[in-house]
Amino acid sequence: MIKRIDKNEIRLRKHVRVRKKISGTSEKPRLCVFRSSKHIYAQIIDDVSSTTLVAASTLDEALKGKLDYTGNKQAAREVGKLIGSKAIEKGIKQVVFDRGGYLYHGRVKELADGAREAGLEF
Repeated sequence: MIKRIDKNEIRLRKHVRVRKKISGTSEKPRLCVFRSSKHIYAQIIDDVSSTTLVAASTLDEALKGKLDYTGNKQAAREVGKLIGSKAIEKGIKQVVFDRGGYLYHGRVKELADGAREAGLEF
């Protein structure tokens, strides 16, 4: 019997392969992206101490009234701006971008562009 591999399993394999090379430190933490069909989530993580420094998503209270739909590129850009502004407040200016095995296209690219607009460098 042939085992079929779904898209998410392929993405997870890519993510594991990339995570062997990418790691966030306290000087340059990792900006990690997770995308579902309805929402997008972003975290800034210090892998040395295993702590999440900043997190933002389309479920945040700051974005509740702004967004009419949470699964599009406009919402992803807003999440990018939000996580960028939260990071700047905490004194984080540079990050390593971890796209989580997703293609750098569409919502993932919009989130990155929004974070860059807010002042993050990667």
